Amino acid sequence: MSFADVPTVPVTEVPASPYTDAVLLDVREPAEWAEGHAPGAVHIPMNDVPARMDEIDIDAVVYVVCRSGGRSMSVVPYLNQNGFDAVNVAGGMVAWQQSGRPVVADDGRAAKIY
Repeated sequence: MSFADVPTVPVTEVPASPYTDAVLLDVREPAEWAEGHAPGAVHIPMNDVPARMDEIDIDAVVYVVCRSGGRSMSVVPYLNQNGFDAVNVAGGMVAWQQSGRPVVADDGRAAKIY
């Protein structure tokens, strides 16, 4: 499968939180997540996805996001091969923040993606 075959949507097509029939899956590393993430996102680092798939709603559309789109582009085919309806979010959290979508940090400080 080439990256051209990976289902991808722009940030503007991702439903807003709270998510109904959708999951925003953030596959970035813990330090990246701590710097800022989308409210309501599920955080499972890319390397942990195979062991933690039971934490992802298989009946929902799964929008997969990372920092800029590379890691999520690899996770989407894996999820789809395992029965999920997964879609890559083009441009990742950088595009998310640039588009004006909300970004939060768990410790209350200003969130920053880039």
